[in-house]
Amino acid sequence: MTDIRHRTLTALALNRTPGFHFAGNFLGVTIRERTPQRSRVNLTPGPFCAARDGQVDLSVTALLADVALASVVRANLSPAQRLATVALHLQFTGERIAGRLEGTGDFEGFLSGAAGRQGLSRATLHANGHPVLHASGTFMVLDPPPGVAMHPIVDADHSAIEPLTESALTVPERKLLARVEAALANTTHDPSFIERLWGYHPQPTAGGAVCVVANGPHLGNRVGHMQGGLQIGLAASTANAALPTGWMLSGISAYFISPGEGRTLRAASRLVHRGRHTAVVRTVITGKQRRRILEVISTHAWRGHRE
Repeated sequence: MTDIRHRTLTALALNRTPGFHFAGNFLGVTIRERTPQRSRVNLTPGPFCAARDGQVDLSVTALLADVALASVVRANLSPAQRLATVALHLQFTGERIAGRLEGTGDFEGFLSGAAGRQGLSRATLHANGHPVLHASGTFMVLDPPPGVAMHPIVDADHSAIEPLTESALTVPERKLLARVEAALANTTHDPSFIERLWGYHPQPTAGGAVCVVANGPHLGNRVGHMQGGLQIGLAASTANAALPTGWMLSGISAYFISPGEGRTLRAASRLVHRGRHTAVVRTVITGKQRRRILEVISTHAWRGHRE
């Protein structure tokens, strides 16, 4: 508990420098290379981001892939511009996602013939040197919302900054710390701290699953909407709950429709197909005024044994 509270206070100190979001600062995502052709992002995992099976949490993996894909596109823009994710496609290799993670993103150019400027990229994530995920993404180049100034992303290097003292915390910072403390204390739902922090607790339904999550700064991106990789994590967690034990997530195609706004977000999964070896699940996330935020099709593979 002490280590995670210390990490939280360090992340809150990092958060005072505009650029990255709280989740990236808390996880300690660092960008070691960022050129118009290539990006390289790193994350050294620990108990703070471990799923119940000991692997790196799925949402953390998706967030890192999103950062790798977006960073190389962003390197071709001015710092004043921002990106909105149009689509992300993740293909897992089946290798265990454990150990130091490194994502390498490559720029694929801009979409030709479109009125809006859309950047294309691809990325591969390695865990302890083994490829665990191949990804591709499409990002729309936008101006920031009114009154919001964009800043270059700053590495979340925990060794380079002193954590805040509790007496120095602002009201919003105290609320974030309180959420972390609640996740540390409440082990009712599952044994994974990070899953409790995100608040993803999907429930199976007839033919699918549903998950309602409280939105907030712990899930927010740089403009305050739910971060794209964490949206994918919510969708994937709910899709996994639509299937019985014995199935593993193999791939995700996610299409972003509107910003992740709303006090609560609702993910609803429906089983489309379940065969002997493969399954397909469709998941929709809705938010403010029941507006559709994300459409996801996920594929799942039968492991061949019961866990």
